[in-house]
Amino acid sequence: MTAVIVDVDRASSGPFGSVSARRAYLAGLDRLAGLGTVERDLVRLGQMPGLARWVEQVKATGGCAHPVYLSGSTTAVDGATGEVVLRSYSTRGEPGERLAVRCRNRRASRCASCSYQYAGDTFHLVRAGLAGGKGIGAGVASHPRAFVTLTAPSFGRVHREGVCRPARRDVCVHGAPVGCGRVHEASDPLVGQPLCAGCYDYTGHVLWHAHAGVLWTRFTDTVYHRLARVGGVGRSAVRRVVRVSAVKVAEYQRRGAVHFHAVIRLDGPDGPGQAPPGWASAGVLVEAVRSAAGAVSVPVPESAAYGTRALRFGAQLDVRALDSALTDGQMAGYLAKYVGKSVSVSVGGAGAGSLDRRLVAAGQVRALRASTHVRALVGTCWRLGGLPELQHLRLRAWAHALGYRGHCVTKTRAYSVTYGLLRAERADHMGARPLAEAGSDAVVVERRWRYVSSGHSPAEALVAAGIAADLATERDLARDLRPGWVGGARRDPGRVGGSWSPGRPLDVDLVVGGGDRATGLAGGVRRGPSRAEGRRSPGDDPVGDRHGG
Repeated sequence: MTAVIVDVDRASSGPFGSVSARRAYLAGLDRLAGLGTVERDLVRLGQMPGLARWVEQVKATGGCAHPVYLSGSTTAVDGATGEVVLRSYSTRGEPGERLAVRCRNRRASRCASCSYQYAGDTFHLVRAGLAGGKGIGAGVASHPRAFVTLTAPSFGRVHREGVCRPARRDVCVHGAPVGCGRVHEASDPLVGQPLCAGCYDYTGHVLWHAHAGVLWTRFTDTVYHRLARVGGVGRSAVRRVVRVSAVKVAEYQRRGAVHFHAVIRLDGPDGPGQAPPGWASAGVLVEAVRSAAGAVSVPVPESAAYGTRALRFGAQLDVRALDSALTDGQMAGYLAKYVGKSVSVSVGGAGAGSLDRRLVAAGQVRALRASTHVRALVGTCWRLGGLPELQHLRLRAWAHALGYRGHCVTKTRAYSVTYGLLRAERADHMGARPLAEAGSDAVVVERRWRYVSSGHSPAEALVAAGIAADLATERDLARDLRPGWVGGARRDPGRVGGSWSPGRPLDVDLVVGGGDRATGLAGGVRRGPSRAEGRRSPGDDPVGDRHGG
């Protein structure tokens, strides 16, 4: 006879403790099976232990659409004894033993929350270089400055917004009309599309994108050369007399070509804290920029596929000295509004989000939800990327950007502050507590973090999208509130001196050592703005009331 051992405690508890409990459990499984994927995930999320804390984490990321989950700890210890001198943080008590941090993607089509914050940081970065602040002296406002727009050359006739090209009886060599004669609205998908794809120079377009960064570098070098001529100094000595500081933003036109918007400033050789020599005026800067833009060129490696080429900027050039007619805030807002746009948003005929990720196979080009013009540009990147003489350009890796290999925002080192410094200031504003005085070796911060996962499940994505929408609504309402309200919310009487209390979301930037700060351990971050009267912070609604975008 076989002995049967029965666990009485287990049998009397759980879904199989009784016949009725078993039937109810199986009926619940049947109901779940009848639900859709999202509904089942919502049930799972509702039953998750620590749901409220997870929601706090998502709020702390601003409703990030694709957060990165980390696991680990940060501890501040005495450098001599090894004892914990302040406090420590670990993800052991968090839901799933992990902490959500922002993805920091600048593209609004990927993450609207992080894109908004990135645009706000760009606003402050540009404005600090125009008017001072964030560690930059106010004297930069008196330095010669110019706003510059550099465009790509023409690669073929395209449809234009408004009154398009006059209709003609002539046709091109491919039999297509050389004119249009129609009036196009801004939303017309034809805007930016070539009148004849056979006549359009797709190879030249892609090669110009691939060398745009080199063209900009040679442009700035040539500006120095023109300044040396005016100042009567040698080309090698001019950088010891004057410094050219600049920030530029790349924007895609509807035809898919990048052009640069830039603010260029003249400083002394030591940077923004020193005025340039007297001969370096705004007029001299404008003339130097005009001359350099027309003179600079970049040769392309010779190839049997396209011959020899020399790339230049387009004939459309806008250079103007900055004066009181356009405030520093307006200029910063004008540049910052472009950083969140991806190729699929800016280029006519590209499906939303279709070019937000890199392509890994040629078959993806044909499957793109985009116009024939965009697919032709991406396909040209893929074809040219296979040429041995162009391997160094990595055109296939940058096919999703139509061959443009640069960042959307670049600046010279001395122009302004860094994004890392702005993130650290925002962390301080939101309640982080410094570990020790600057330069002190008494405190050692030990950080041990590892990557766990990224992204949301379907139900989590819905919750995060709702939180991001609520925060956006709060920002909109805050702009309409009376002056007695600061940042859209009354100051929290429970928050004194940036102290931390249990249950408050953590400041992720300082917890995991983000930004340029190595001397901070996270305190809490309170979701919902809290300000001192009359003071703004790096995180204050720059894209709204002060951003102009």
